[in-house]
Amino acid sequence: MIPIRDTQPSNCVPVVTYILMGVNLLVFTLQIQIGLNNEAFFYSYGLVPAKYTVHEMSKYFSIGNQLFSILSYMFLHGGFLHFIGNMWTLYIFGDNVEEYFGSIRFLGFYLICGIISGLFHFFVNPISMVPTIGASGAIAGVMGAYFLLYPKSRILTLIPIIIIP
Repeated sequence: MIPIRDTQPSNCVPVVTYILMGVNLLVFTLQIQIGLNNEAFFYSYGLVPAKYTVHEMSKYFSIGNQLFSILSYMFLHGGFLHFIGNMWTLYIFGDNVEEYFGSIRFLGFYLICGIISGLFHFFVNPISMVPTIGASGAIAGVMGAYFLLYPKSRILTLIPIIIIP
């Protein structure tokens, strides 16, 4: 299902939502310029649990890089559809959640959701050497907040029908 729009009106300009979308767009543009398959970039700025737990890997990363990766992984995307899907979902649901929380609290909520999802991934896969990237954890937190705050709101969705013979 692809959300098209929601029925919950928003009475504010979602400044932080637009800023987050802009930052994600800038980082994605940078990714395109350096190449979407640049593994060194993903290992440097993605969340790689082995950076913290496997000595042979952690010796190549500074403490600053390890701490920064907990935030930076949220702004990286694996491809165009990954980027568009996350930003579209943030656009649909972010305005209402930002209106409810206020801009500063919404930014904190978004970042905390992303950090918690990264930490959960870390604890489930502590020795994984695969970089985790994307805003999906933070976006899932925004969607969860939306569904709790506006349980009676309707969401117009597109359901693609794919017939496989």
